[in-house]
Amino acid sequence: MNDLRKIVADLHAELVRYNLVVWTAGNVSGRVPGEDLFVIKPSGVSYDELTPENMVVCDLDGNLVEGEHSPSSDTAAHAYVYRNMPDVGGVVHTHSTYASAWAARGEAIPCVLTAMADEFGGEIPVGPFALIGDDSIGQGIVQTLKGHRSKAVLMQNHGVFSIGKDAKAAVKAAVMCEDVARTVHVARQLGDPLPIAQDDIDRLYDRYQNVYGQRSPR
Repeated sequence: MNDLRKIVADLHAELVRYNLVVWTAGNVSGRVPGEDLFVIKPSGVSYDELTPENMVVCDLDGNLVEGEHSPSSDTAAHAYVYRNMPDVGGVVHTHSTYASAWAARGEAIPCVLTAMADEFGGEIPVGPFALIGDDSIGQGIVQTLKGHRSKAVLMQNHGVFSIGKDAKAAVKAAVMCEDVARTVHVARQLGDPLPIAQDDIDRLYDRYQNVYGQRSPR
């Protein structure tokens, strides 16, 4: 548990490093392996003040189990994702500028870059508008991403939620989401971006997910 607290605390610095958050907005959470618990950022605490000790632990109903601070205001959304997507080990929320601009338009980011095909396996979809405060946002995330290759969703009029096999993978998806959102936005200022054929998207996604990078010896 202490190791996960440190991992989650440290990953918040990546949101700042990649300019995905401002002030106290945004959050990272990580599922506790083998338990119905997750670690998440406390609400309203400055990124400069985040430590492993002030991370909070919640159950999968979003109830505070351990910690001296109130959990993030997005805790109910994270909890709903963990309850309903058992393979998800990490959830991230940001209001990153370019991706949130697409969310403000309620428009999916089309798959016009090989990097999108690699990481997301297609477009980055839009989820429904939902108010914060209960698990409505979580329902929209699950409804949109279940059965979808994308590890990120643009929640309409809100921002980005991303998922991953662990917290680090979810942060990577959030970083990549903003990167491609910016590039595709710039491309649209110059003209109409060229779509990638579905067969090529499938091949790119398979190569990146199953061949790219270092593999453990069998």
